[in-house]
Amino acid sequence: MTEYLPLIFAATLKTLELAVCSLLFGLFLSLIFVILETTRWKIVNNSMTFINTLLRGLPEILVVFLIYFGLPEIIAQFTGCFVDWSAFTYGVIALGIIFASYASQTLRGAIKAIAIGQWESGAALGLKRSYTFLHIILPQVWHHALPGLTNQWLVLLKDTALVSLISVVDLSRQAQLITTSTHQPFTWYSIIGIIYLVITLLSQWVIRKLEYYFTRFEKYPV
Repeated sequence: MTEYLPLIFAATLKTLELAVCSLLFGLFLSLIFVILETTRWKIVNNSMTFINTLLRGLPEILVVFLIYFGLPEIIAQFTGCFVDWSAFTYGVIALGIIFASYASQTLRGAIKAIAIGQWESGAALGLKRSYTFLHIILPQVWHHALPGLTNQWLVLLKDTALVSLISVVDLSRQAQLITTSTHQPFTWYSIIGIIYLVITLLSQWVIRKLEYYFTRFEKYPV
């Protein structure tokens, strides 16, 4: 049994790497989604709303397959070049898009929770709308969005198991490979279940620290 532990450790690191990369890419995409969905140009606004609704309506495994099998064909059609990215890269793109489709709605709600007077104050001071958003509104958004983003991070962490179907050797895939050799599925799937639980508990501890950081001025006003 001990000879498989280094493989499980490597798969744990791969899962964490996949989750963190997908989170960062997803947060970046979600900001773009929010900007496009709240723009004053109706055609862009409506198109982004439709795309977001479509992404949330599709099964997540289908999104993974569409990105893995379809994205190279789309790029080849437009550029004439065939891209040969790794399964890990496609997994990050797919999970990032899935995360962004939900996180963008959380961020959009957080932006609406901020008083309209702050936008008006920025305009009264002669600030550009983009500057007001980046330097006044956005820093406050994270406080309002953190509870929703927390849940979406935990979902994303478990969704990393989906990319095992495109040959990324994460925890789920490694457990499957080890089970094929040892014929002990209950043992190994229980082990990765415990690992996921530990990662989740550590994530919640880190998130509580972040929540304290973002709300410290509200709890201890000057």
